[in-house]
Order: sequence, then structure tokens, then C-alpha cells
Amino acid sequence: MSNTQAAAGILDRLNKASSAEEIFTLLGVDYDPKVVNVARLHILKRMGQQFAKEQFAGAAEPEVAARCKAMLEQAYADFVVSSPIDLRVFKVLKDAVDKPTKPAAFVPLSALK
Repeated sequence: MSNTQAAAGILDRLNKASSAEEIFTLLGVDYDPKVVNVARLHILKRMGQQFAKEQFAGAAEPEVAARCKAMLEQAYADFVVSSPIDLRVFKVLKDAVDKPTKPAAFVPLSALK
């Protein structure tokens, strides 16, 4: 089996995973279900951001698996100590802070007829 085929092993299995819990199990990362239930999409998005920066070409299966595990552990750890609102992984949460809302217009009761 070539390095490329070996590297595809864990990556293919991760790609076919149907839940966050399955990804944690595939990579052998312990987790608290309460944390995953609250922040599953945020954890996976954070891992995906790290994953996009990685180059796996030519890497052996054990190295790819170890790097993926480290990325998931880091992403999970981020959300153990901080909330999804604090870390703002998704654009909608970032925009909520970047674009201050206008104060509501004040209309005095005396102006109403």
C-alpha cells in the first residue's frame, strides 16, 4: 500500500462519519457528551479550519491519524473552556459583534395620536 493510499484510510473514514461522536471515536478522543451536545458544530468547524491548513500528501497513516487527533483534541479543548459565543467560529456570530446594532428609535407617548 502506498503512502497516499494509507493516508486516505483515516481521511476516508472521517469523511464517511455521520456524527461528531463517530469522529471522536474514530480518532480515539475522549469527550464529555454535554460539551459535544452544546458545541458539536463549533468543534467540527474549528477542526475543519485547522484541517484546511494541513498538508497530508505523502504522510503515513499513523502520522495522518495523529495529526487529525491532535486537531480534534485542540478544537474540543477550546470549547471545554470557552463557549461558542465567546469563540465565534461561525460568520453569523462574528457579524453580531462586528456590526453594532443601531439603538431603537425613541418615540414619546405624547407623539402618538
